Amino acid sequence: MKTKPFVVGVLFLASLALATTTAWAGKRPNPYRGKSVYKATCKLCHVEGGEAKNLAPLSKTQAQWKRLFDNAKKIGACVERVEKKCGTKLSEEDLRNISFFLISHAADSDQPETCGE
Repeated sequence: MKTKPFVVGVLFLASLALATTTAWAGKRPNPYRGKSVYKATCKLCHVEGGEAKNLAPLSKTQAQWKRLFDNAKKIGACVERVEKKCGTKLSEEDLRNISFFLISHAADSDQPETCGE
């Protein structure tokens, strides 16, 4: 009866793969949520004549957006400004979503976007 251990092993591996896939699915950035959070928080200052430089996804290349989000000091300052201005504390998930949205719609992406400008 070698079939039973084989079937149990296959079922175990299948359930492990499903559990792993499900766990990772919850951690994927959501570009739609990123756009929503960006417009509700970042665009309050990052507009023409605003308190900060006018920025839209197509203002930078994908590599430039990645470098910006890798710069913890700059991102930390932005998070603090958003909290003061909006009373909203951006979470790590918010930052991942915003970053994914901006990079996905950067100047050199397949779908550059202005974010309503």
